[in-house]
Amino acid sequence: MAEGLDLLQALSPLSLPPFHRFRVAEITMTVLSSRLPCAAAPRRALIHRLRRLIWLAAATGTLMVVLGALLLTAAPTAALAAQSEQAGLPRAVAEMEQLDRMRVSLASTLEGRSEEPTMETMKEVCKPVGMRAMAIGKENGWQVRQVASKYRNPDHAPAGPQEKQVIDLLERHPEITGLWEPAGAGQSAGVNYYRRINVEPSCLACHGTRASRPAFVTENYPDDKAFDFKVGDLRGMYAVFIPELQQALAQAG
Repeated sequence: MAEGLDLLQALSPLSLPPFHRFRVAEITMTVLSSRLPCAAAPRRALIHRLRRLIWLAAATGTLMVVLGALLLTAAPTAALAAQSEQAGLPRAVAEMEQLDRMRVSLASTLEGRSEEPTMETMKEVCKPVGMRAMAIGKENGWQVRQVASKYRNPDHAPAGPQEKQVIDLLERHPEITGLWEPAGAGQSAGVNYYRRINVEPSCLACHGTRASRPAFVTENYPDDKAFDFKVGDLRGMYAVFIPELQQALAQAG
């Protein structure tokens, strides 16, 4: 079991250079979902080789070379692929990309409006994203949240040290789109996927300067922290907890 967990933990993005952590997630997800035959190499040697390849990618930017090498020499067994695919890591990435496209599309409907946003505006533009996030979690057996350090809804505050650490990482490294981490303190066996949320021009209608916030915000959110943003800033992130992936890796290993 320990050896099975090694593969996920040893390749954890937070253990590697920050500039290409999101690429490490892409590489690892591709390997996990591959069904190519596995080379007959010891688990420990495999982990060592993967880490060296990923470090090389971080240093040289040769993502495709490393990806090809991983697929040819380090693909998991069919059982591991089936279990990890069932756990849904690649699907989680696709779902969050679709969710963010939905967010951007709804926010764009505010462009060109001259009237001040109201609570009804929020229900039309923001609420559907939260509802869809909840639906994705229910459909897949995941926990899906929107998280921000500068939050308006207290329910969106970081839930633990790992979420705070990832928010800080995304804040400092805008080139990172998403990354995964093993389950943190207080979570059951599984894996977390985090995907950044950026501020769009239309977001400033409600998240611009403190003084420019609409009346419905100042009246309903006395402890609001979600203001003074600029276009391109980190607004927050989607946090997806996928249970049982670590157990699947351990059992297959």
